[in-house]
Amino acid sequence: MANTEYFTKAYRDAQITRTLATLEKIRGRSSVPAGRVIPDADDLPIHAGRRLDATVLFLDISKFSQRPAWTEGEQDTLLRILSLFFTEMIRIIEDFGGVVEKNTGDGLMAYFVAEPGDTISVQQRALAAALTMFYAADNYINPILRSSQLEPLQFRICMDHGPITVAKVGSARGFNGIVAIGTTANIASKMLAAADPNTILMGTKALVGLPTSWQTTWARPKTSETGWFYRGDSSPYTFWTYVGRWLEPTT
Repeated sequence: MANTEYFTKAYRDAQITRTLATLEKIRGRSSVPAGRVIPDADDLPIHAGRRLDATVLFLDISKFSQRPAWTEGEQDTLLRILSLFFTEMIRIIEDFGGVVEKNTGDGLMAYFVAEPGDTISVQQRALAAALTMFYAADNYINPILRSSQLEPLQFRICMDHGPITVAKVGSARGFNGIVAIGTTANIASKMLAAADPNTILMGTKALVGLPTSWQTTWARPKTSETGWFYRGDSSPYTFWTYVGRWLEPTT
């Protein structure tokens, strides 16, 4: 599928440049030193939250635990692969106005909220980010891995839309972090068990925010026997596979 509003040749060219720059940084890095860095706290006080309507996105690398990571050399190789991959994935999310809540090592969670002046739905913006992430993996990251005789990465993206509470939980002087609480976040996470590698899976509430042509042309029902019900609904909540992908941009 082609859409020059979201995925232009200029954006593609910028992706290539920054992916290669990340690769050079990774190649030039020495072995990882011992120790850890504690990130700065953000502006939410402990136990406080904000209520938002958001599209929640989960990304999960398929068969991550099967990659060799026993020896020091294997761990270093895996770290370099993840650094290359997640650096670009996080940048894409931020480019499309998303916020990364957490990186789980083999995946991440992000959410997108409506912004002042938006001319498109937040669901459409989140899907555009997902499509761009797959394009980047297929055209920049995996070719680099193959050229180094490394297995390419396969991953899946799941998303749903609805009300969440974004809150900061934990201990004021110890570990704390930002979490997204709500049925929407739960469903988007649980979708991963139903998603095949290299697929985008969406809940109905995410799907209905897309243009009609995107829905009818590229969305396929995955399953209605999900076991999930929204309050007030008598039928199971349906998951949809989105089969569209970006074409090479020409402008």
